[in-house]
Amino acid sequence: MRKLGLTPFVLSLMLLAGLPVSARQDQPAPAQAPAVAALPDLTPDANGRLSQEQMQQLFRVAAEKDIENDKRLRNYTYTERDEERNLDGQGDVKSVDVKTYEVMELYGEQVQRLIEKDGKALDAEDAEKEEKKIQKIVDKRKNESEDTRRKRARKEEKDREDGRKFVREVADAYNFHLVGTERLGERDAWVIDAEPRPGYEPHMKEAKFLPKFRGRVWVDKDEAQLAKLDVECIDTVSLGWFLARVHKGSRIVLEQTRVNDEVWLPKHVAVKVDVRLALLKNFNVEMEQTYRDYKKFRATGRIVGVGEVQEK
Repeated sequence: MRKLGLTPFVLSLMLLAGLPVSARQDQPAPAQAPAVAALPDLTPDANGRLSQEQMQQLFRVAAEKDIENDKRLRNYTYTERDEERNLDGQGDVKSVDVKTYEVMELYGEQVQRLIEKDGKALDAEDAEKEEKKIQKIVDKRKNESEDTRRKRARKEEKDREDGRKFVREVADAYNFHLVGTERLGERDAWVIDAEPRPGYEPHMKEAKFLPKFRGRVWVDKDEAQLAKLDVECIDTVSLGWFLARVHKGSRIVLEQTRVNDEVWLPKHVAVKVDVRLALLKNFNVEMEQTYRDYKKFRATGRIVGVGEVQEK
């Protein structure tokens, strides 16, 4: 998920709908992050409610901050554990595949190094293959031209701007309802339900599937950061020339955590997807991704120790 240059707000919906997502590309980190919109006035009315406009503004601010989090992620290395469970027609597990990766930034590209399979360290042969893969990426990036780097930077910036446009579409596509507040860990969050807005007309082709999803969002009250996201498919989504269909009930839950007192990053993602391809074969899959050991790179390339990075 982190290999993709998309905010979790955008990526969660696109993953469920099966839309294509662009691989993250190189872009020099800006000397100074662009300003993020200020937190809107969230004073409740006499009945303790927030207006639609207030909740839309809150959503947009949280989404913009999430885009900035995605940029700051390039300054961290971490461990990612992926577990994929293939299910039969009755929902029973047929097979389980578990892989653990070390994720790092090399010459502006986020790279995964496989370090474990099914809870066991790689044998010597597989470990050597991983090292060769990493070295191949290093050699490619070291020798590429400035023109290639600039093209990749422009591509990433376009992807980010498309992400911002998509977020604006999400804010327009739903009616928001403030459920209340909830304690997540040691922090308080607004809990907001989002239901498709009748009569919504998308302005982007990527947003046409939004009415087929509903969700609940937890937004940190102090920092207006995305703390948790729960999105559910409520109608069949048909895709592409191969007539792939994402079925009702497919779901993704994303949890984020505050790292190093400066950024919110993914902590856990759970996905359940029921997809039929070409009207012939069903794929019923549950996936879990867990992220830990976030360590920050210094300008010199040295990594901050585990004890120096705190999650709150």
